[in-house]
Amino acid sequence: MGKVVLVTGVARQLGGRFVRRIQRDPEVDRVIAVDAVAPEHHLGGADFVRADLRQPTIARVLAEYSVDTVVHMDVTGTPLGSGSRTSVKETNVIGTMQLLGACQKSPTVKRLVVKSSTNVYGSAPRDPAVFTETTPAKSLPSGGFAKDTVEVEGYVRGFARRRPDVAVCVLRLANVLGPSADSPLAAYFSLPVLPTVLGYDPRLQFVHEDDVIEVLRIGSLEPERGTLNSGTFNVAGDGVLLLSQCARRLGRPTVPLLMPAVTWVGSALRTLGMTDFSPEQLRLLTHGRVVATHQMRETLGYRPKYTTAETFADFARSRGPGLLPPETLAGVVDRIAALPASGGGHLPTQSAN
Repeated sequence: MGKVVLVTGVARQLGGRFVRRIQRDPEVDRVIAVDAVAPEHHLGGADFVRADLRQPTIARVLAEYSVDTVVHMDVTGTPLGSGSRTSVKETNVIGTMQLLGACQKSPTVKRLVVKSSTNVYGSAPRDPAVFTETTPAKSLPSGGFAKDTVEVEGYVRGFARRRPDVAVCVLRLANVLGPSADSPLAAYFSLPVLPTVLGYDPRLQFVHEDDVIEVLRIGSLEPERGTLNSGTFNVAGDGVLLLSQCARRLGRPTVPLLMPAVTWVGSALRTLGMTDFSPEQLRLLTHGRVVATHQMRETLGYRPKYTTAETFADFARSRGPGLLPPETLAGVVDRIAALPASGGGHLPTQSAN
């Protein structure tokens, strides 16, 4: 890893955890933690610099500390504190442009790691069963965080062409979950009742926040023998879960609605501030998305510690029991299944009705 590492987006829990983690690496002399607001959590021995990525001051930070490794984690889908969607978009897009411009002029920067998302593939009815890193999206995202990530990756590719001497690693993360997950999907799964689209049961993938920290660290290191951490990599836990399976494991009932009704409910939830039920999330909960992770394993050399199911189980434990606890629901199903045996092998007509 570079001797001086600059990390953006440290006011969020995930950024703070990463800052504390890389300080334990003996090769790191100094960590520069950057965000527009002061974090509420501890950053260990890192130097915190309050700087807005949308302003050109980030170039002075790179020069002052002779930064050689930049880990850009300030590409997110949720506002921080009282921020708005407009401020999030400006930070994602304009902030990334300013950061890349500063990196391009910096003679000391040798490595860039960018936290991206599998949202770049979109969600459409004609999508392939599995997306690889080279699969083009059937329908490019038209707005929201997904469009931000598409624009961010475009700027990163331009930077990589202009500075071929800099090792660039783009990590496309599946939906991040865990005990401290803060995302629109985590907020959706925290609702007491889950609105779903009638007739659809999408396949979903998750990556645990612990695995996100480790894969970011690997992307920031000098590559180990037989591996390469420059390029674009899908990052997700093994396996998939259906939305119906997620609901049962949370113990939360679902309310299947027609598409117009789901859109109206989403607008109402967004207005109430309960969750950002955006059009891109609605498409995800309709068509789903699954990505291949061969490059993550074979090229990057990382194998996640948590599968998709284990990631969701850890998230579910942190959210507490729902209205229909899975154990209670399983007991009811078992009692119903035992009814024919107690009735001599025939279910009473009245009970059947």
